[in-house]
Amino acid sequence: MQRRMLTREEETAPGGEEIEVRREDQERINKFSRLHQRETVLVEEVTTKHKDKEDLEEISNELELADEDDIIPYQIGDCFMMLPLSEVQELLSASNAKLDEEVSALDERLTKIREEMQQLKVELYARFGKTINLET
Repeated sequence: MQRRMLTREEETAPGGEEIEVRREDQERINKFSRLHQRETVLVEEVTTKHKDKEDLEEISNELELADEDDIIPYQIGDCFMMLPLSEVQELLSASNAKLDEEVSALDERLTKIREEMQQLKVELYARFGKTINLET
């Protein structure tokens, strides 16, 4: 999408007069801005969670090659515990399941935020037309 400055004619309403920004309009614009900020943060969180999930899957695949009698270092907090392979695999699968739940919860929040943003876009574009840019 190419961005450009609006001409003076495009900035004014179809009737030629400028559109007054009411308090309700400003509140909608501010709400849209806050939702956009939340959306950005949530997208970053989802990306991080997906990366963590990929890392866990890679570790699980590597552990499939280990012997059943091996003792594996597993990080809990700031320290490493030496645990049997089966226990480490259980902990990894539990961590993977937890990440899945967190990602689905974040996706639900993102969906709600995007729906609300879309509704605000409709309302604001209906009021201001081309004089407002809400494309993110």
